[in-house]
Amino acid sequence: MYNFGKTTQMPFIKIYIHIVFSTRNKVPYFDTSELRIQVWKHIKENASGKGIFLDMVNGYSDHCHCLISLSSNQNIEKIVQLLKGESSYWINKNQLTKEKFAWQDEYFAVSVSESKIESVRNYIKNQESHHKKKSFTEEYQEFINKYNFK
Repeated sequence: MYNFGKTTQMPFIKIYIHIVFSTRNKVPYFDTSELRIQVWKHIKENASGKGIFLDMVNGYSDHCHCLISLSSNQNIEKIVQLLKGESSYWINKNQLTKEKFAWQDEYFAVSVSESKIESVRNYIKNQESHHKKKSFTEEYQEFINKYNFK
């Protein structure tokens, strides 16, 4: 048994989750890179302000990828609710889209092992070039198949 000492008052946790959520009905609201950058930056700042460790955020015109690390008092559902709810409110408040903006209710969330963090970061970082070759619908189907979602 290892003695962590009397000064250690916190758990040691590192649980990475890759989360993907789309715009309602996969409408391509984020049709410019400037708008995407603005939204992803806001999501990152909002997450930080709420104590959510958002390692990486990016996406394309109709969806968003987030790599987060959960702390001991957080759960996936609450994190996703905070990220999606606040960002859709902010997008609508600032009239960043022509129509009322909303995220789809559903989302993907899969755990990421420590050895795969860098490849997931690269995957998220390269969404722009990735989606020149593949639609979100194709990517969505790959997630369904790869992670055996039924």
